[in-house]
Amino acid sequence: MAFRKKFAPRRKFCRFCADKDLPLDYKRPDILRDFITERGKIVARRMTGTCAKHQRQLTTEIKRARQMALLFYTTAHSSDVKKKTTI
Repeated sequence: MAFRKKFAPRRKFCRFCADKDLPLDYKRPDILRDFITERGKIVARRMTGTCAKHQRQLTTEIKRARQMALLFYTTAHSSDVKKKTTI
C-alpha cells in the first residue's frame, strides 16, 4: 500500500514582508479589516500567514483603531448589524 499526500497546502507568506510599501497603520482600517473576523476577533497568525513581528504590530494597530472608533469591538458595535429595539 503506497502512502501519498492528499494535498499540498499552499505556502503562507507575510503580506507585510512581501510588500514593503504596504503600511501597517491604525489609520488604514481597510487593510486591518482583512485580519479580523466578522465577529470582531483578531485572526491568528497561523491562519493569515503573518510573521510574528508583524502579527504583534498588527495586534497593536487593530487595538489602536478600535480605540479611535475606526474599527468595531464586537458585532453589537458594528453598523452593519441592525439592533433590536424593544418598545
